Amino acid sequence: MTPMLSVVDLVKHYPAPGGKSVLALDGVSFSLARGEIFGIVGESGCGKSTLARTLMRLATASSGRILYEGEDVMAARGRALKRLRGEIQMVFQDPFGSLNPRHTIERIIGEPLVVHNRPGRAARVRELLDLIGLPQSAASRLPHQFSGGQRQRIAIARALALSPKIIIADEAVSALDVSIQSQIINLLAQLRRDLGLAIIFISHDLSVVRHLSDRIGVMYFGRFVEQASAADLFATPRHPYTRALISAVPKLPGAAGGPCGKRIVLSGDVPNLAHRPGGCLFHPRCYIAQDRCQKDVPPLAATRPDKPDWLSACHYADEIDGLVAETASENR
Repeated sequence: MTPMLSVVDLVKHYPAPGGKSVLALDGVSFSLARGEIFGIVGESGCGKSTLARTLMRLATASSGRILYEGEDVMAARGRALKRLRGEIQMVFQDPFGSLNPRHTIERIIGEPLVVHNRPGRAARVRELLDLIGLPQSAASRLPHQFSGGQRQRIAIARALALSPKIIIADEAVSALDVSIQSQIINLLAQLRRDLGLAIIFISHDLSVVRHLSDRIGVMYFGRFVEQASAADLFATPRHPYTRALISAVPKLPGAAGGPCGKRIVLSGDVPNLAHRPGGCLFHPRCYIAQDRCQKDVPPLAATRPDKPDWLSACHYADEIDGLVAETASENR
């Protein structure tokens, strides 16, 4: 089946002092099917938000391709770009900072309809308020009169105003209390079911991503190091970085490296983007690294013939269980 969104070898450079550049995205590739929720996780600074902004054309890619239903997003200009932005919408992290404090909720939610010359703004706003679970009386109020969770619902309603097919949620629940997070996650899941939305859900919290996503991509240093279904990723991760992240998630019975196994604590810090190590980017922190890892860059490739969509960028993905056990034995 042809994916709705295809991202191929996406690269993003940012200028740095001294005429140098920082590589924020390094050949990122993934696809998104209709109605699918694709979760993206990784440490702060790994490129998640840069990827979101580049997909939305809020930042310009240095190279690569973004195809939406076969159309080249990076080549779109004028009316074509305006139409594409109606099809792909974004929900930002800060539900207060993304809403104009001087505008009523009706104006905020209805603004995309004005920009795109769509009729029936008042009726559409009422419909969207019902959809996100807020009363009709909310339309005449201002953002400061709502809680953080309610403001994020308003931001979601604004993103839905033009009936997009894809929503990019960039850390959309990270600024909220845990109890409110679950409400927003459930709302997104309901919207996927009711509207057939495809969602790219970006977060640093693996437990949140696991609850919502069909597939998950793990980012490190501007690259995907693993992509798999949520079930496969949490049951038997094939990349040492993924395994370390999962080991840090509390109360995850049965997950490799979780409470049923030893916590994996990575040594060192995430490398400086301006000083990239050779070979595998993860090898300076990797607990199973071999000599080869310092020289050869592992491709993101399938590790199991029966699951071609399960991708890992590790030379030893097929041997990871044995290598982890051997390392644990040596450290006793």
